[in-house]
Amino acid sequence: MALKITLKPKERMIISGAVITNSGSRCDLIVENNVPILRQKDILSLKEADTPCRRIYFAIQLMYVDDKNMAEHHRIFWEMVTDVAKAAPSMTPLLNDICGLILQGEYYPALKLTRKLIDYENEVIRHDHNPNAGL
Repeated sequence: MALKITLKPKERMIISGAVITNSGSRCDLIVENNVPILRQKDILSLKEADTPCRRIYFAIQLMYVDDKNMAEHHRIFWEMVTDVAKAAPSMTPLLNDICGLILQGEYYPALKLTRKLIDYENEVIRHDHNPNAGL
């Protein structure tokens, strides 16, 4: 089944490892086969991967679009997951769900779930910076 994607002017996306930028006005693309696709809103740059959970997201993103270096992406992912689980045991249930998706090769759903992990991390950071919040 084909997928129709509408890109806004200057919007970027990754299709099967290739970075695509819409140079002009709004355009429609039709992707006729099953390939990894990430829209700009789902792409995290290396510079933006500045927290442990964001680095986990970045590793999964690379697994999704760069299968040539899959072993290295997996190695980094598992190291980071282990470190985060040790540092923040409350994240373990969500990490377990993400790991299950990774083991099944379901990288896009793992990315979506990792967004929840990042949100949780943001809450923990906010709480640590303002321990009286919510009291």
